[in-house]
Amino acid sequence: MATLPAEAAEHLFSYGTLQQVDVQLATFGRLLDSRPDQLPGYRLALLAIADAQVVATSGKTHHPIASRSGEPADCVPGAVLAVSAEELRQADGYEVADYRRERVTLASGMQAWAYVDARDALR
Repeated sequence: MATLPAEAAEHLFSYGTLQQVDVQLATFGRLLDSRPDQLPGYRLALLAIADAQVVATSGKTHHPIASRSGEPADCVPGAVLAVSAEELRQADGYEVADYRRERVTLASGMQAWAYVDARDALR
């Protein structure tokens, strides 16, 4: 299992386009160190992306979006990305308003940020 560099001030769990090489280069200007992990208690759906710049960066018109299910058996696979505080702000700029950044506990026990369905906060 890969370890994340100590200089990374933040951990960001990605289950979607932030794992793509082209998206990382466009958003952060570099490839991020990562390791596999999972987000328990969430399910994935697809979200239509209306932001032309985000579609151009990712090459995809639909992105996955994680919604809280509350079911421990539900688990979203992905990767923990090692980012600086500034890179976390850059990721905020990449994600559309349908996503909300939230602190989560991953299957490994690690605490990380993840972009989840913003509608979960309204339920």
